[in-house]
Amino acid sequence: MDENQTEVVREFALAGFSQKRSIEAGLFVLFLFFYVSTWIGNVLIMVTVASDNNLNSSPMYFLLGNLSFLDLCYSTVTTPKLLADLLDKNKLILYDQCIAQLFFLHFVGAAEMFLLTVMAYDRYVAICRPLYYSTIMSRGLCCVLVAASWMGGFVHSTVQTILTTRLPFCGPNQADNFFCDVPPVIKLACADTFVIELLMVSNSGLISTSSFVVLISSYTIILVKIRSKEGRQKALSTCASHLMVVTLFFGPCIFIYARPFSIFSVDKMVSVLYNVITPMLNPLIYTLRNKEVKSAMRKLWGRSGLPWKKQRP
Repeated sequence: MDENQTEVVREFALAGFSQKRSIEAGLFVLFLFFYVSTWIGNVLIMVTVASDNNLNSSPMYFLLGNLSFLDLCYSTVTTPKLLADLLDKNKLILYDQCIAQLFFLHFVGAAEMFLLTVMAYDRYVAICRPLYYSTIMSRGLCCVLVAASWMGGFVHSTVQTILTTRLPFCGPNQADNFFCDVPPVIKLACADTFVIELLMVSNSGLISTSSFVVLISSYTIILVKIRSKEGRQKALSTCASHLMVVTLFFGPCIFIYARPFSIFSVDKMVSVLYNVITPMLNPLIYTLRNKEVKSAMRKLWGRSGLPWKKQRP
């Protein structure tokens, strides 16, 4: 293709959810509620973990605080632009902004996948090797594992972004989603993308699927290793919240990235699930099932002078 014809497209038009302004106005209110709830829930967990010495010294809650930070970043990559577009008839995004959104989406998303795998390992050590838990899961190792999660996300996202930016865009510019992601964007390229798609599916699809398999395998091993009925019930209670988060996050990701980049009408709804709703649900899933976090929140609320729940004398 002639060089003068490459990268002619300087902006992309993002697909909305409906042509009716009344429907998009209703969606704006709904997604704004989700986004505000995401911020409140995740910031509350981060502040609670940071302000409580018992939680802050625990590897599980240290990792949970980092997960909340990643959830905030992940939701903020796409949701503000989505909210703005719901109020705007012309849903345009500049090429550079699109590539930046794509990069940070995969950067934070992959980092969260790796961190969830680290959290599964933490639960394995805590339940299967409790006597060595504090020795194995030291603060130094936790920091290394969190840093490795971020580095893994950065490497993954860099590969995805480089493969995307090498493609020429000179024709249609209507991306069939509400944000810039690899599948809808590379479909607009003026070139044969079969090899690129194969490389990207091998990258994103492999990371999503392999991480999910590792996570499910680790929880299965935990349950198999525990012989007593009481211990198994306790392990199920501890791991249930993790399994719920894993399923909500990895299920949609595997559906989107572990298949050829064919665009289905349901893709936008699936994208809403893991981009908007899951970051909001994570704080609820962890706190509603966790007495230690709820107790620490009551103490934090008490110090702030705000009512939470009447304390017993």
